[in-house]
Amino acid sequence: MDSSRSAQIAIIQFLRAEGEHASHIYIRMKEVYGEQCLVRCTIFRWRQRYDSGRVNIKVLPRHGQAHVMTNSDKISAVYELMRQNRRITTREIAVEPSISKGTVHHIIHKKLGYGKVCTQWVPKHLSENQKTARMGVCLTQQFLD
Repeated sequence: MDSSRSAQIAIIQFLRAEGEHASHIYIRMKEVYGEQCLVRCTIFRWRQRYDSGRVNIKVLPRHGQAHVMTNSDKISAVYELMRQNRRITTREIAVEPSISKGTVHHIIHKKLGYGKVCTQWVPKHLSENQKTARMGVCLTQQFLD
């Protein structure tokens, strides 16, 4: 939440404590903030929240997409399936350990650091051994040309 928005929400709480009606709060805030003012329905919503007993101005977490919960067991299960078959899809991976496709996607891309290239899962960052092997292939090809 940006500072202007949080400041305005704090002002709503203050003016509500003084007994100011939501429409008067909106008019006063519109005079001060102009185009940067919160929309009328947001001011009414925050005023209503404070009327119902809310005491803080922090925005609470919303319902919706859950946070991805991963543990070492899930990560190792996904890695093992990918190691066995580099062409496996996220949908196929999600079936066996019975975890969501979103969690599988998170594990593959964020935790394991893999990406899909030509239908195969490959590491995004090469290890030192992989870099050395690639350099060897390049040098061999250079001599063949």
